[in-house]
Amino acid sequence: MSSPSDPSAPSPATPSPATPSPASGCATPIRLPPVLPPEPCCCGDDPIQGLRQLFVDYFQGRGMAAGRDPATRPVFLRLHGAAHGRFIVDPDLPESLQVGVFKPAREYPVWVRFSADVQPGAPDLKGTTGIGIKLFGVEGEKLLVPDQDALTQDFILQNHDVFFVDTARDMCEFTCASLHGKSAQYLKDHPVTQQVLDAMEKVVDSALTTPYWSVLPYAFGEGRYVKYKLEPIEAAAPDAPPDFNDPFYLRADLHARLRRGPARFRFMVQLRTDDAAMPLDAATVAWSESISTPVQVGILELAQQDADTRGQSSYGENLAYNPWHALPEHRPIGSISDARAVVYRASSENRRNVNGVPLAEPTVPRPAEYAPGVPYPAAVDTRIVRAAIHPAIGIARVGNSEHDFYLAPQVAEPPPQGPGLKPAATRPPTRDAAQSRSYGTNAAGEVVRELTADWADIAWTVHLANSKAAWYQWQIAMDIPEAATTTLPLRNAKVTARDTLVIDAGPQRINGRNAPAVDCSGAFTGVPVKIGELRTDADGRLLVLGGHGVSASPTGTPIFIPSDGNSFINADGWYDDTCDGTVEATVNIEGRAIPVESAWVVTAPPNYAPQVKAERTMYDLLHDLYVQAGWLPAAAKVSFAQDVYPILQRLSGLQWVNQGFATLFGHGGRFDFEDPALIERLSALPPPKAFDPNTEFRRQIFNSFRPPNPPDGNQLPWPWLYGDAMEVPAGESPRQNASVSQTQYDLLQRWVAGEFVNDWATRPAPPASIDDVPLAEQPAMLDRAALEFCLADAFHPGCEMTWPMRHLTMYNRPFRIRRRPPGVQPPNYGPTLDQATTLSANGPLHAQSPGDINRWMGLPWQADTAFCRAGYDTAYDPFAPTFWPARVPNHVLTEADYAVVIDSAQPRDRRIEAFVNRTSWNKPLHGSTAGQMEQMVQIFGSMGLVEVRAGVQGDPAFPSTMMVASYGPQVAPADATSLHAEAPAPMLKAAAAEAHPKLGTRALPRGANFATHEEAAAAPLPVRHGPKRS
Repeated sequence: MSSPSDPSAPSPATPSPATPSPASGCATPIRLPPVLPPEPCCCGDDPIQGLRQLFVDYFQGRGMAAGRDPATRPVFLRLHGAAHGRFIVDPDLPESLQVGVFKPAREYPVWVRFSADVQPGAPDLKGTTGIGIKLFGVEGEKLLVPDQDALTQDFILQNHDVFFVDTARDMCEFTCASLHGKSAQYLKDHPVTQQVLDAMEKVVDSALTTPYWSVLPYAFGEGRYVKYKLEPIEAAAPDAPPDFNDPFYLRADLHARLRRGPARFRFMVQLRTDDAAMPLDAATVAWSESISTPVQVGILELAQQDADTRGQSSYGENLAYNPWHALPEHRPIGSISDARAVVYRASSENRRNVNGVPLAEPTVPRPAEYAPGVPYPAAVDTRIVRAAIHPAIGIARVGNSEHDFYLAPQVAEPPPQGPGLKPAATRPPTRDAAQSRSYGTNAAGEVVRELTADWADIAWTVHLANSKAAWYQWQIAMDIPEAATTTLPLRNAKVTARDTLVIDAGPQRINGRNAPAVDCSGAFTGVPVKIGELRTDADGRLLVLGGHGVSASPTGTPIFIPSDGNSFINADGWYDDTCDGTVEATVNIEGRAIPVESAWVVTAPPNYAPQVKAERTMYDLLHDLYVQAGWLPAAAKVSFAQDVYPILQRLSGLQWVNQGFATLFGHGGRFDFEDPALIERLSALPPPKAFDPNTEFRRQIFNSFRPPNPPDGNQLPWPWLYGDAMEVPAGESPRQNASVSQTQYDLLQRWVAGEFVNDWATRPAPPASIDDVPLAEQPAMLDRAALEFCLADAFHPGCEMTWPMRHLTMYNRPFRIRRRPPGVQPPNYGPTLDQATTLSANGPLHAQSPGDINRWMGLPWQADTAFCRAGYDTAYDPFAPTFWPARVPNHVLTEADYAVVIDSAQPRDRRIEAFVNRTSWNKPLHGSTAGQMEQMVQIFGSMGLVEVRAGVQGDPAFPSTMMVASYGPQVAPADATSLHAEAPAPMLKAAAAEAHPKLGTRALPRGANFATHEEAAAAPLPVRHGPKRS
């Protein structure tokens, strides 16, 4: 082998990649799958041949044998992006620097490749970043055979100034030891290598803002040597700070910055001025810039461009960068450079042959455009490098049907699923199954396809748990000022074996198409409890079904103790079968495993009004949380149809579940937001430069909404929903009532100002199923749809999830719950939990484990559902405010009244009376507080399900579509019918007069949720009772 210090020596031999060097007697036969060369891997006899066998024949061959397609480089295989630009030689270079390509006033087209020396599955973070630069139009014979006539010149640099070994032999020995599992001992024996490797693990914010070094020396004409340095000068600002949780964050940053503007670097040479301090074959030794300052010889300029342009990444990947693609004046120096000539050439030929790409160097660069002024036709990178499970938070619901189930909502406006799978009088409520889908994305994060059993081998793992009984009592949302002095005791505080209170199903696995069901079961104090079930569909998607709504006390303890107000929804000795936990998947595509972002699933109580939305949904709450935190952008434009109308219409949608809302917002009401004439007025844009007759009308509607941070407890503003600190009678807390989110409020403000798009007439029909949604939008739609039918108000504690969900610390990115790493035990907070601990850095609002979302909810859930009603302050209004009518109705249109409404033979006045009449949804519950809770445990499956029915066509007195409550077989016919013909319920006059002296003995109106004023006044927590009215 030629002396590395002799620049006039011929270029190294470059044997064919498929033929071992005949000079070596230690060659390992080439096979697929490859065989690891035995130690010492030729490192002593022929280190260059050894490196070629290790990197090309074995390491690169192993990836190809495993099915990696396309075949990749053995090193720096992670592509951040390819970009075109120009290399401009400084016009005023002194004659001593006018060497080779560095001739004054020369300008070369360039293509660069930004990359990382990390393996598939490893993140960009702390990987070595590299850049390959290929100049075009460089005349003169080159060093590398058979490309000696090529018109290209390559430079290769990385973001660290030294290499981690000195020579080719050192590199061979390190690689051999590493592949044989002996790297630890090698690094112990070679501390300098360990030190450099540690230093190379640096955090890089952007490939366009980090400096690069050639690391190895190069000839600079006759008898002189240099190292190259690339120093950033200019780059466009990023779209956002680097997201180090994104394993491909450097690609995302590079592409975003180049879309926004050009990037420029100084290309510099550092002349060797001290032979002793600047060795030529000791790559771990830095050339001190205090001895020789790098001198600029040119500018590397990358034009503003879309690095995702069709074919651009493929073009960059198919280029071969080799420092021996060089003029003799720029000959690489040193034994590692000699090895590069062989290894890089062999790996390039290997890769190109396997991928079916020609071996020759390009003669002209790829044009920046398809034609002058015409961009390349669009295309999508279809190589899947990672996957994510959606919805990020799935919602399943319990039900007592044995086999039947519905899919939980997968679009934001799903069509009605009909009045059940069976006739209303006989069917039990079906469970809602949370379907999980896996979507494959390319390196830019773009969705390539949904991954089903047709495309990949997918195995699912779900870990469900219910830890309610082992957690602290529910009393109040612990993040509000009213909870400052609250101390929560443990539920079941006398039970010392706390683990026996946790129903933990453990990790359960399922895979394949239509796989046999897998039960998710645990035990409560030794009693077996099924909390869920896993299935797959015909495409291999996961289905998580909840339990059957079973709640019980194995020891027969009471569900509620009247003398202990805090026993409400804190029933010691009880369990229910709701739960939550993690959803994971392994995905293998053609033998290649890809990383998969996990998800969460919550199983919740039934949705008794599946077509009704709350004024502020859990999606609204989380979307607002991320917008206010800067994680998501606010809407650039306000759409009336998509942004404004839903806020208004939901008030009218609540007419089917609450009498108060039906009166003002329902059909024929003053603010019937489903009235076409009213919609036309609300959606009208202000006329340009003319009087707007609707501005004041929009303003009055806006002023009717309660602001997100109200000054007091005024109950009149919309929406008429209780807040987290409600009292009876109403107090002055700003949290007495709920409000819309800040984001919703901001949208309404812009609407009032006329800053909106009137797209009502051109709005498209909402997609009926997730398969009708464009592929790229499906993941976000699944994330949204799952939460659109969950509650955000009021957290007392709620139906599906509660107040911890509004804390940013619960998430690592939008909608992704932060997961506690496996094997890490959660903190033990002791026998009580106060606000300071709850909100502390070590509190329970950070990383979560299975069962941690559900543990804050009521126990059992039926007790909560039975007694979260409307109109607690009967002196104010027996129908409003209300808690959760969108999930747990208050006042409903019964089937008996509906039958009268649609019967055209009935007298018109009778039909109108039947339509406006509403009946208490809680009518089937009788007796004491505890008795009604226990009834709900038994008959929850027969409670009224509010379903869409055909209305009356062509008659303005009635809507064309209605929602009607149908009850099941466990509810007596008299309890499932209207109250309108019945006499008022009896009451204790003296007690009522004492509670409400101004009302005297006046009965409550029909349809109210409470039979008497006394029952309302005695309602259990979460209602907090304030001072009586004088």
